[in-house]
Amino acid sequence: MSYIAEIPYGCYWSTPFARWQGAFAQLHSMEFAAHVAKRELAKRQLSADLFDFAVLGISVPQKHSFFGVPWLTGMIGADRVTGPTNSQACATGVRCLLTAAAEIQAGLAGTALAITCDRTSNGPHVYYPQPGAPGGTGTSEEWVMDNFGYDPYTTKSMLVTAENVAAELRLDTARQHDLVLHRQQQYEAAVANDSAFLKRFMTLPFEVPSANFKKVAGSLDGDEGVTRSTAEGLAKLKPVVADGTITFGCQTHPADGNAGIILATPPRARELSRNPKIAVRILGFGQKRVEPSFMPKAPAPAAKMALDQAGLDIRQIDAVKLHNPFTANDFAFASALGIDVNGFNNYGSSLLWGHPQAPMGTRGVIEVIEELAIRGGGYGLFSGCAAGDGAMAVVLQVTDA
Repeated sequence: MSYIAEIPYGCYWSTPFARWQGAFAQLHSMEFAAHVAKRELAKRQLSADLFDFAVLGISVPQKHSFFGVPWLTGMIGADRVTGPTNSQACATGVRCLLTAAAEIQAGLAGTALAITCDRTSNGPHVYYPQPGAPGGTGTSEEWVMDNFGYDPYTTKSMLVTAENVAAELRLDTARQHDLVLHRQQQYEAAVANDSAFLKRFMTLPFEVPSANFKKVAGSLDGDEGVTRSTAEGLAKLKPVVADGTITFGCQTHPADGNAGIILATPPRARELSRNPKIAVRILGFGQKRVEPSFMPKAPAPAAKMALDQAGLDIRQIDAVKLHNPFTANDFAFASALGIDVNGFNNYGSSLLWGHPQAPMGTRGVIEVIEELAIRGGGYGLFSGCAAGDGAMAVVLQVTDA
């Protein structure tokens, strides 16, 4: 099928992603997202008045994030626009895209803003009162750290899910390290020629605001904290868990950042597009959950569902971007879909540029669009797993308007 909503070409953006406790560590993620959105809209000479719907994706709470979209849209100058807040861990970006597309599909909106933001740095320390407990003492949770390491349903960590898949596929450490080096080469294409690929959707150099957003505190030339691995360096690493295969070299790092995408009806998309000759169409979505503690397997069935809805086969897809918190994700995806593990994630992936959760998928979708634009058009697929052994996927087409 084809959704009514289109993405006006060029009407999307992402900050660089900064490794946690880095350049963005002190920035309130929602205020930061609004700060960036205002600048990106001004850069495109777009008014916040054009929106009649917005959706916010955030998975790590911030002070006052209870107010969600109404606060966010108020900060960007659209204080008559409202909408929902979505939280689906790493699948939040695709979920927000579907939410905005569905609103337009239902005739309830004509121009929608999907903004995703997260700060894994300095995550909240949550206290849950328990009046009935001895002395009324409650329980507490480190929102980021505790949930990275523990799924309350399976009692397992995310790393265990990757080791389970690696064992099922009989992956050894050396093979995973080889893929890390290949993914690194792909990312080098994004930063080549003064980061020409990144500059297609990212304002560089990027001015890092102060915590009160009143002055410039620094500048980034691109993603901060990307590890440059070598074969020799990787060979020295030991698996994180005893008898495992996954080292710190073949998994991603937590990060901070935000990203946004505008969606609109086709006529409106032509008006807003930075190149009206290019159309970006949404053809299908997918969501699946796999057996407990096998999270890296989930993107494949989600992708198949999206492909089925789009009426396409994986062999017709010209650009594939996969969220890969672990190299095991890539091997599982390639095995399930019968494709070359080296043949996707051009220009890099979350394995390299980090994982700020909600905006990760949004950036992945943006990179698929730009890769297809460079190719002169075609079909693209993004898929990514999420905590709880689930995943979401989306199929896009970049074509002549």
